[in-house]
Amino acid sequence: MKILVVGSGGREHALAWKLRQSPRVKQVFVAPGNAGTASEAANVSISASDIPRLVQFARHERIDLIVVGPEAPLAAGIVDAFQAEGLRIFGPTRAAADLEASKVFCKHLLRKANVPTAEFWTFLGAEDALKFVSGREDMPVVVKADGLAAGKGVIVCDNREEAIAAIKRIAVERQFGAAGDRLVIEERLHGEEASVLAITDGRTIVTLSPAQDHKPAYDGDQGPNTGGMGAYSPAPLVDDATLHWIEEHILVPTVHAMNREGRPFLGVLYAGLMMTHQGPKVLEFNVRFGDPECQPLLMRLRTDLAEVLEAATYNRLESLEPLEWDPRAAVCVVMASRGYPDEYQTGFPIRGLEQAEQLPDVKVFHAGTTLKDGQVVTAGGRVLGVTALGDTIPQAKLHAYTAVRMIRWEGAWCRKDISDKALRHLVSQPPLPQTS
Repeated sequence: MKILVVGSGGREHALAWKLRQSPRVKQVFVAPGNAGTASEAANVSISASDIPRLVQFARHERIDLIVVGPEAPLAAGIVDAFQAEGLRIFGPTRAAADLEASKVFCKHLLRKANVPTAEFWTFLGAEDALKFVSGREDMPVVVKADGLAAGKGVIVCDNREEAIAAIKRIAVERQFGAAGDRLVIEERLHGEEASVLAITDGRTIVTLSPAQDHKPAYDGDQGPNTGGMGAYSPAPLVDDATLHWIEEHILVPTVHAMNREGRPFLGVLYAGLMMTHQGPKVLEFNVRFGDPECQPLLMRLRTDLAEVLEAATYNRLESLEPLEWDPRAAVCVVMASRGYPDEYQTGFPIRGLEQAEQLPDVKVFHAGTTLKDGQVVTAGGRVLGVTALGDTIPQAKLHAYTAVRMIRWEGAWCRKDISDKALRHLVSQPPLPQTS
């Protein structure tokens, strides 16, 4: 097989690395890729948003399978374009991608499907949203831009004053552009977040091992939301019984609801969950592998990924054997540029990559990097996803941070507490809601 991975981040590096391990894969291309994917595959200088050129390249190279990493090209209809040319592609259509691309659509679908989620209200603009917040009891809420905002369009508010400021940021100042054309205001759920991803062909659901992302920028879950500062898997917060409940009450009803909407879903269905005292509730759905959850998940996956993704495109997931997982834990620590998630500079040479890669059970996935005169330099906010295996979560964390300490560039920083919250759940588990 010849495979084209679309995207340039840590998720795409992990996908290329894993797909290349398949004995059935002859060659992997990544468009546009980064300095890390250049060592795993052949980079192609085509933007992930240039769908016509990507189609042309795939036809010319006779690509057997296209795997789309980021959400923006999915929302732009890349799957529809490739399918129109008779090319096999893994991912949801433009209509199905609305599950992530429109929070308004997602929330209404969840309500119709009776999937547990936060109470919510939707607004077309700032005026009505401001009246709503000003006229009700002062309470914590979450204000969300309807569209895609690179993981930053969700603002958690402790009180009315913060909610008003969030509405103005999204709908008046337009900090997230057209993503703020509509808003969602939700009740603020309390608990701990978990990520449950599944691969589905619209009929069969293959659930992956639970993971946990760390969205806030700083230790102790403080600071602004980011695209993700680290992740680990498995997540003891989600035990086997809880995972089964999530499949039955969240994943399956969502896939059925998408079919009823005439938007059958094929791809990665990623449930971002809040584990509340009333049980798991959906915060949001993504329609692709999470970044950085993808990195620890693929470090642990022993099953041939190319075989799984191809089977999904042929609607043959039901014929697959159960996925095989490395029993060890994996922890991914994101190293970022100074200033991220706000303004940051790029172009700084990165030192210590080779030494870190030589450590056992460590893999450094590149996210925001490029090659300049043969030297790897920074090219983004989230620069590297240093990922390591260990017999336990604390051991995996130790291995990852040992590698992190070997890597340097001007302004490099990371959270120091990735995976620490797992320890409190190794014994206790949250209760599940009663079902009739």
